[in-house]
Amino acid sequence: MPMTDDELKERMGRFQPPTGRVLGMEMLEVDSAQGRVLVRYRPGPEFTNPMGSVQGGIVVAMLDDAAAFAAIVKSGERIGVPTIELKTSFFAPAKAGEYLYAEGRCLKLGKRIAFMEAELRDGDGKLLAKLSTSAMPMAIPAGGGNLVEAKDPA
Repeated sequence: MPMTDDELKERMGRFQPPTGRVLGMEMLEVDSAQGRVLVRYRPGPEFTNPMGSVQGGIVVAMLDDAAAFAAIVKSGERIGVPTIELKTSFFAPAKAGEYLYAEGRCLKLGKRIAFMEAELRDGDGKLLAKLSTSAMPMAIPAGGGNLVEAKDPA
């Protein structure tokens, strides 16, 4: 039986990719029917560039994860979505230490290719960056993958 959106949200919050752990990831919303997720991050100052903004590659990592999560929840299965290509446009600097919100959407999920997009916004809703990507969905074998259970910050 497929997991409910609440169960998916709890599981995706509990088992995170390494990037999620280091960037303070929190899964806020999951809509598997729409292939949509909302993820909150809080990158620290160790992820800034010389100008004091979150480094562009870190922004791309947050957006890439959000887009992948959207495809995963839409699939209803335990899949990985290795990136085929991606493009990111940057509109404003992301500030370290503040909450950043990434909305990921799976636009089309096929057997061989998936198309996704993600947007990163600050706490005021200002658009900071947008990613469009395609990936190759594939099953993750039992016991495979690098998801790690998140530690309770207490």
